[in-house]
Amino acid sequence: MKAYTAEHIRNIALAGHGGRGKTTLAEAMLYLAKASDRLGRVGDGNTVMDFDPEEKRRLASISLAVAPLEWQGKKINLLDTPGMFDFAGEVCQGVRAAETVLIVETAGDDYGVGTEKAYKLASDSGKAIAFAVTKCDVENHDFFKSFAAIRERHETQACPVVVPVMNGDAVAGYADFISGKAWQYSKGKATEIAFPEDDQIQELLEIFKETVASADDDLMEKFFNGDDFSAEELAGGLAKGMAEGSIYPVYACSGYTTDGVDLLLGGLAAAAPPPKEDSGIDVDENAALSAVCFKTVADPYVGKMSFFKVVSGKLSGAEPAFNVRTGEAERMGKIIELHGGKQEDATVIAAGDIGVVTKLGSFKTGDTLSNAKNPTTLEGVVFPAPCLSMAVQVKKKGEEEKVASGMTRLTEEDPTIKFEINSETHEQVISGLGDQHLDVIVSKLRNKFGVDIDLSVPRVAYRETIRKKVEKQGRHKKQSGGHGQFGDVYIRFEPCGEDFVFGEEVVGGAVPKQYFPAVEKGLRECVAKGFLAGYPMVGLKATLYFGSYHPVDSSEMAFKTAAHICFKNAMPEAAPTILEPIGTLKVVMPDDNLGDIMGDITKRRGRVLGMGAADEPKMQQLEAEVPMAEMGDFSTTLRSVSAGRGYFSIAFARYEDTPANVQQKVIEEAKKRMEAEEG
Repeated sequence: MKAYTAEHIRNIALAGHGGRGKTTLAEAMLYLAKASDRLGRVGDGNTVMDFDPEEKRRLASISLAVAPLEWQGKKINLLDTPGMFDFAGEVCQGVRAAETVLIVETAGDDYGVGTEKAYKLASDSGKAIAFAVTKCDVENHDFFKSFAAIRERHETQACPVVVPVMNGDAVAGYADFISGKAWQYSKGKATEIAFPEDDQIQELLEIFKETVASADDDLMEKFFNGDDFSAEELAGGLAKGMAEGSIYPVYACSGYTTDGVDLLLGGLAAAAPPPKEDSGIDVDENAALSAVCFKTVADPYVGKMSFFKVVSGKLSGAEPAFNVRTGEAERMGKIIELHGGKQEDATVIAAGDIGVVTKLGSFKTGDTLSNAKNPTTLEGVVFPAPCLSMAVQVKKKGEEEKVASGMTRLTEEDPTIKFEINSETHEQVISGLGDQHLDVIVSKLRNKFGVDIDLSVPRVAYRETIRKKVEKQGRHKKQSGGHGQFGDVYIRFEPCGEDFVFGEEVVGGAVPKQYFPAVEKGLRECVAKGFLAGYPMVGLKATLYFGSYHPVDSSEMAFKTAAHICFKNAMPEAAPTILEPIGTLKVVMPDDNLGDIMGDITKRRGRVLGMGAADEPKMQQLEAEVPMAEMGDFSTTLRSVSAGRGYFSIAFARYEDTPANVQQKVIEEAKKRMEAEEG
């Protein structure tokens, strides 16, 4: 592919609800532009964009794919993003690299949840927005219903540009309001037909003219005067309004048959904005190098692949890759232009363009590649936080290291994955954006790294404490020939405000000072293992106030053992209890779901602290305190109740007493676990 300057490049992310036809539309675009030699089908597993084995198996996109095409003197980089909410991180990556977000909707559908999410992300990111309403020629699929839904949501910003020409209930062609021409399609070939005069088309044409005219004062004056617009004036007004964010053009088409897709391509080539100033840096190929890494992939053949959007300068192998985050430079790897899963060597990636550099060890997603003499930092990628956590159970003992190694690679590729080893429960815990996300992680661990795992609900990091003051003796005496063992301590146990405090009030040398550290060590060992269920104890003060010793048989080990005995003697009378972690929960959901979510939180033993209107229209925000042990499947419930519109965050607040019935269950589970570990 020939080299293009920034003004002739269009970076376009396809986004929207799952199953709406994004990948099919991308395949049609690539095929019409002769960027692929066949029209791939998702169902056949032979598309350019869904090339990953997991995508072929699931017949759905799960990762961002990039492929360029050429149309009317422009290079269009398509960034096809997944529609399933569990893979929202890939959408964030695609939108970061694009100037335009093309939201794909199915004819006849209402304004979908995926459409809402794609629009919000694009709008918050300051991207130009367009809509492609596809599957227009499918029976009982009504473009005009979908356009009405878009128009209802976005009012005067929604601008029909290409609409279907109807013959009864069937699509007879597509009318292009910019050129003022209509086209009929047969086996991918377009034939011009008479421009329709029916009332529905004429009404949409007036909406188009008024919307485009609103972007330019001169055009608006002509509109009010009833003057005609030239195609150039209409195209210019549309491009201006799109760049300013005042116009969202809407294109009708059929990705499966490619009908009308040429008109969509022409519209995007003409109206979508070229790469623009980013993070305060102008798009200038003659300036110093500045590029953002928006995605990372660990390819089994090529190695690590870093996807870059170049904002200024030219990325080539002529100079080292300087990582602004680390402050280090490393040798530039091979430069590649991607065509879905296929790779083509390149010599340079110019300002405004997208490409890949291999084997950059220090770069992570969000890092800036810059000139070492004049480093600049570009805005990274903002990812949603993982909300569903599960514990790993390896099917073969001893493969925990393989899990850790594989997860290190996967978290580098996908920053919405979190992996940690819980220091208290000693479990390996994987966190992601939902059930399907975690299922893909399990599949990749098996297929890429050869380790089989099951997932289970993670153990909760409970605590134990006491509520009463108690004094007890701990005496250890053992005689077995030669030197014996003797240690005798009296210890006062009482609640306190710190984790664990050891004190001594021994007078008269009843216990020699050299044995104090042994007593403390013995108590700390007991506190670490708890009394009721094996969880660490907190809020406990232990004061050594009396005891006795033997000048020959006493030792540090004997006093340490005596402390153990004293602890075990005291705890049953100290009103031991289990504490559970409490989290502060913040949930945002549609108005209609507030009651259901409040009820669900109450069932989880939560306490609602307050509620009110959220920053988003028709959304409510609720704040509550909830036991974190009850929140394992809350993300699934919220998604189900709110149809994917709701989201939440939770942060640890403090520990509280666990109710008696829950406490008994925790103790029983702990006993079973200990028996299993011993057996």
